Amino acid sequence: MAIDPKNLVIASHNAGKAREIAALLAPFDLKVQSAAALGIVEPEETGVTFAQNAALKAEHCRDASGFAALADDSGLEVAALDGAPGLYSARWAGPDGNFQIAMERIEEKLQAIAKGGAVDRRARFVCALALAKPGKETQIFEGRIDGTLVWPPRGDLGFGYDPVFQPIGFKETFGEMDQNAKHAMSHRAKAFEKLLNAKPWA
Repeated sequence: MAIDPKNLVIASHNAGKAREIAALLAPFDLKVQSAAALGIVEPEETGVTFAQNAALKAEHCRDASGFAALADDSGLEVAALDGAPGLYSARWAGPDGNFQIAMERIEEKLQAIAKGGAVDRRARFVCALALAKPGKETQIFEGRIDGTLVWPPRGDLGFGYDPVFQPIGFKETFGEMDQNAKHAMSHRAKAFEKLLNAKPWA
């Protein structure tokens, strides 16, 4: 039986991330399902870069489902913390995915470094997308966006570290910003732009 090329699995169990990716895919005639909905367990992320982890997840879902799979590995890199939490951005939120705790942890570390002085609040979001199709070589697309960290967190839109991330040139955090505006400029959107330029569903 031929595999329907319009089937696509979003290789994520993060509900917020899956929604955001699905929104970016909305203009395309694709049958999108999440790994969680298909009962595909998450693989262990053993890569040392965002790209490696994204590829690992996409290929795992492709092999488990038989469909094309799109995976995202992304995170927040804080300049003053030598790029942490980086690959471990989700893990800083603990097993329950409590990003309030993760944001507090970052702020505590920044204050400890500053010791009452000026705090270097530069940060960036980084995203690597991996598209794994049956019988094809996995493709990687990367994007990033620079900004600063605010405290306390602002806004209850988005997910993850969005309430403390204020992109350069904007007064709102990702947690306050209209989500359509965020989707048009985020690190994930920039990676998607590169993916779409490759015409993967042409």
